[in-house]
Amino acid sequence: MNWRIVANGAALVVAISGVAFANSDAGTASAAQKFVANDARAILATIRVENEYKSGYRRSFFDHWSDLNGDGCDTREEVLKRDSISKPQVDPYRCYVVVGDWFSKYDGKKLTDRSDVDIDHVVALKEAWDSGAWSWSDSQRKAFANDMTDSRTLIAVSDRVNMSKGDKDPSNWMPPQRNYWCTYLGDWISIKARWALSMDQSEYGRIKNLLATDCSTLTISSWNAAPVLAPPVVATTSTTTLNVTSNTTSSTSTTAKTTAPINTATTVAGSSTTVSGSTGTTVATGAKDIYPGSYCAPVDALGTFKGNVYVCSKTNAEGSPYAGGRARWRKATN
Repeated sequence: MNWRIVANGAALVVAISGVAFANSDAGTASAAQKFVANDARAILATIRVENEYKSGYRRSFFDHWSDLNGDGCDTREEVLKRDSISKPQVDPYRCYVVVGDWFSKYDGKKLTDRSDVDIDHVVALKEAWDSGAWSWSDSQRKAFANDMTDSRTLIAVSDRVNMSKGDKDPSNWMPPQRNYWCTYLGDWISIKARWALSMDQSEYGRIKNLLATDCSTLTISSWNAAPVLAPPVVATTSTTTLNVTSNTTSSTSTTAKTTAPINTATTVAGSSTTVSGSTGTTVATGAKDIYPGSYCAPVDALGTFKGNVYVCSKTNAEGSPYAGGRARWRKATN
């Protein structure tokens, strides 16, 4: 069936295939729902306006730069490959983009060093949290943070312009390249609508004003429903206890999420995390905690990448300071 919505004199036709937005953890792929939109103002009118939820946010609540499709490439590497304007050189053994060329649409910068490239969540993770993601499940937040099903969600830009943007919305930040404003607004609106996120009054007002002036003819292309992920894998382990006195054997079965604390040395099948000891110490085996060469804080913090230990430092391994006095992740030395 079709719904016709009239807002501000503009008509928006929304084609519904009969599949609702998936707000639970059920399923492993995008729902087969597609929205066909024309006028940006009409889409904006469908977004609810409410105060932001400004408490409890942690970046760790959004499990980002994951390998959702299991092809060996995490989301950061996928976007670096996708957005390179030349054919990128990729290490096939660890899916690491070695060489590429990028054009940062926010500020017009041409980049050839991957360490100068940030992957921006157009709607920042904190902005998403404040706008409704605080009520999502962990898997829903993970799907948002790694969304490659719509190219508007993530974009490769220069690290400097990404730092200037931070978690700001269009009411207090717009790209330095003014000729990119309308595209940016269209992407922002589509992401908020697609993920059923709200806008606060100042955000909504600024966007509405820009759609009435600079971007009065803006149209937004269609999108499919937001993706959903399966719930965390639950592993069942069995232990056998021998009762010496009675010469009987009893078996007990325990079921726990792979993320639950375990007090005995246990490796959960299918998981890349090993939990050992009664203290619950977690040792990442193959997890990509950081990215070599990217900016970091605080100085002297430790991270891992491909099983190697890295340190957040303002100097390289030879002791030479990095440009701008900013700290970067480099391989730790003995």
